Amino acid sequence: MIQKLQRRYLPENFEVNTWEDIGPYFDALQKAPIASKHDLENWLNQLSELEAVISEDACWRQIRMTCDTANTELQQRFEYFCTHIQPQVQVYADELNKKLMASPFVKELDTATYFTMLRNIEKNITLFRAENVAIQSELSVLQQQYGAIAGQMTVEVDGQIFTLQQAAKFLENPNREKREEVYKKIYERRLQNAPELNDLYTQLIQKRHQVAINAGYSHYTPYKFVEMGRFDYTPADCAKFHEGVKQHVLPLVNHIYAEKKKELQLDVLKPWDLEAIPADKKPLKPFTNTDDLLGKTKTCLQNLDPFFADCLQTMQQMGRFDLESRTGKAPGGYNCPLAETGAPFIFMNAAGTMDDVVTMVHEGGHAVHSFLAHPLALTAFKEYPTEMAEVASMAMELFSMQHWDVFFTNKTELLQAKLHQLERVITIFPWIAIIDKFQHWVYAHPSHSVEERMATWQQIRAEFASSELDTTGLENLLAHSWQRQLHLFEVPFYYIEYGIAQLGAIAMWRQFQQNGERALQHYKQALALGGTKTLPELYTAAGIEFSFEPGYVAELMQFVWVETEKLQREAATS
Repeated sequence: MIQKLQRRYLPENFEVNTWEDIGPYFDALQKAPIASKHDLENWLNQLSELEAVISEDACWRQIRMTCDTANTELQQRFEYFCTHIQPQVQVYADELNKKLMASPFVKELDTATYFTMLRNIEKNITLFRAENVAIQSELSVLQQQYGAIAGQMTVEVDGQIFTLQQAAKFLENPNREKREEVYKKIYERRLQNAPELNDLYTQLIQKRHQVAINAGYSHYTPYKFVEMGRFDYTPADCAKFHEGVKQHVLPLVNHIYAEKKKELQLDVLKPWDLEAIPADKKPLKPFTNTDDLLGKTKTCLQNLDPFFADCLQTMQQMGRFDLESRTGKAPGGYNCPLAETGAPFIFMNAAGTMDDVVTMVHEGGHAVHSFLAHPLALTAFKEYPTEMAEVASMAMELFSMQHWDVFFTNKTELLQAKLHQLERVITIFPWIAIIDKFQHWVYAHPSHSVEERMATWQQIRAEFASSELDTTGLENLLAHSWQRQLHLFEVPFYYIEYGIAQLGAIAMWRQFQQNGERALQHYKQALALGGTKTLPELYTAAGIEFSFEPGYVAELMQFVWVETEKLQREAATS
């Protein structure tokens, strides 16, 4: 199904332990003569192999650390890489980039194949500053402190200790007093670390700002847009997206919340009511444990496309899952591509909810992307745009709904799950806009105080708040609610991708509803291109439009709303 890359440059038993182990291979590449196009292609293959081995080693260090944040040895191994290996790699990478671009034989490389890779290399040369190497090393270590802090957060409910992910299950409880109690416990627990996380974020902002200044930028935003390879949209386009959400998504969110209030027979809808299950319904229990979750997900994807299930089966055989929530484990979920062996690793915090199913198929979409891109010749070809990566995952969420009967044999529960998913597709947009707009403000004002940060967060949050949701009396709790978003700490500016990709996923689902076989073919052929095409070209290969103009947002929201109303009518008559 998938094969580890064959080593031709490094010994088969080579392992990354110290820079002294790796350095000679970089040095040899730096000194290697390139006298022809053939020499250049061979040199690129050797560099790609070295990059894959180092990348996979770094990923395993991070994976193991996030699986057990309390293990100091694992943390030290990760920090050693960040402080003793990564800085040296960065310096050599810049020198090798310059050597490549200076070669006259670059012009003989196939433009269609190498365009995006060479564009990224030129961008990296432009951004590189020797004085930033140490700062970026410090950032790599600092960013991981968030997971260590959040991984230790627990609350006590009914005499039992739960992680915050596990405790969130109580927010589905029909008993409103219990929901309020647990909601406040979760946020009050977060508040205990609020000063520490504020201080951490301030340090991250200051260091990121300095990196941008060193590279010749006025502040971090334009620097980061270049670093992330956002060649096809600008901060001004992000502002258009924010407006599109306000104009065309918020009215739907208000309608959803109004219906929720009516369904729960409430006069006022509070934040702890949003996931509540009415007394005449039972909370959805799509799986019993993580083995059951994985087994049912494989069956679901098998029914959709056998290749998708084969990917998960291969990963299971290779031990590439850590799914359950537990104390000492970092929060969140991710799919981590592993460049040499090919099969990625899926990490999540399953607690027995419907959201876990969505997370599982979401990360499964990322995993399929990793499998499809792995056969590409160079490691650089597999570095696909994050916006396309999220289309892979979010489209899989929507495609998989067709086979959610694997999780729900009862039709009423199945319809309830599908409606929950479509409502989530709509209601996530305001949060995406809030997080993105907040980041733009944060980095445009790098010297702001904690008080200014809290006030601005509240202002932006209010701008996208639903008129149907009452947060009176919760101002202090919600002033720090941004701290639950790990992306702010660990992967700055990585969040609007979810909004752009959600639009792409909706467009793919619309295509799927019209012709499922054709949509899956487009999906797979686009993902198999990895990063060898531009973002608009990848969207075209998937048969969809790359746009997040307000008018396009309105068009896709209308489609989702029509599909939601169909399910509502079906649920009313079932």
